[in-house]
Amino acid sequence: VQLVESGGGSVQAGGSLRLSCAATGKTNVLNCMGWFRQAQGQEREGAAAITRGGAAPLYADSVKDRFTISLDRADGTLHLQMNSLKPEVTAWYYCASGSNRWWQPLRPSEYSYWGQGTQVTVS
Repeated sequence: VQLVESGGGSVQAGGSLRLSCAATGKTNVLNCMGWFRQAQGQEREGAAAITRGGAAPLYADSVKDRFTISLDRADGTLHLQMNSLKPEVTAWYYCASGSNRWWQPLRPSEYSYWGQGTQVTVS
């Protein structure tokens, strides 16, 4: 499985960005997909997660009501719509996926496949 993120960039506070993650390869083995972020000097943390089967998405408290995760089941692309952006969300954002059960989907160690990341800067 290969994951490729796109859509990062620089934006002013209050603005919006939409991240996308294209999944290729043996995607039929995947169950959970998520977005994680890692700020400079910080550990990687989960922002939002979803299952390919349609379970209700899960969000970290810090992004709830501002971020929306979605999966285009037609082509398997994962999206993260980020609104009302604040400088504190500046980080590298990573797409992840795996065959893991919906147990702790915001825990990075649950995932087997990772993208290369896309940088988001809010000023």
